[in-house]
Amino acid sequence: MDHPDIEILDRTTAYKGFLTIDVYRLRHKKFDGTWTGVLPPREVCDRGPAVGVLLYDPDRDAVVMIEQFRVGSAAVGGPAWMTEIVAGMVGEGETPEEVARREAVEEAGCTIGAIEPIGDYFVSPGAFTEQVFVFCGRVDSRGLAATGGLEEEHEDIRIMVMPTDEAIRLMDENRLRNSVAIIAIGWLARHREALRRRWLGDGQVST
Repeated sequence: MDHPDIEILDRTTAYKGFLTIDVYRLRHKKFDGTWTGVLPPREVCDRGPAVGVLLYDPDRDAVVMIEQFRVGSAAVGGPAWMTEIVAGMVGEGETPEEVARREAVEEAGCTIGAIEPIGDYFVSPGAFTEQVFVFCGRVDSRGLAATGGLEEEHEDIRIMVMPTDEAIRLMDENRLRNSVAIIAIGWLARHREALRRRWLGDGQVST
């Protein structure tokens, strides 16, 4: 947090496990040019960067979605199993695109060809460091297995191929309850025809 308008007075690590929680005491410059007082302690959950990739088959106008157990949602009465896009954490020395390609194979058994960046965002910037890089990757959705994931990562993943219109309907009906899927499907809904023309050529795109 090296910023001239932020003064860090103290930083301690309260917990370190799958996630790391740091506690900051700080103050920052206000919009009128003066400084705040010392703010109450701010807990920051450090999760690290992540990647989400929407697997899109332009030949069949279909997307490959996955479903898996999510303890955070289940803990507050939300869906225990969520329909999502492929996603994973960025490992040391990896680029976001490399993670997208690796996770597509591990979680859905798909090899990505062409890939396009959609954007990046912070999941919950008031308390989490997690930054998610979102891509759309071209795949062949034929002949995929019913399940995927790595046993050593305790993943039990259902693989689903669905028409793009169905995925958009799930989003519109509030049945995609996670941000990365909503962002990716929303992007595809707006850019689908242009994307298919880039990947297939004008002569192969039917509306």
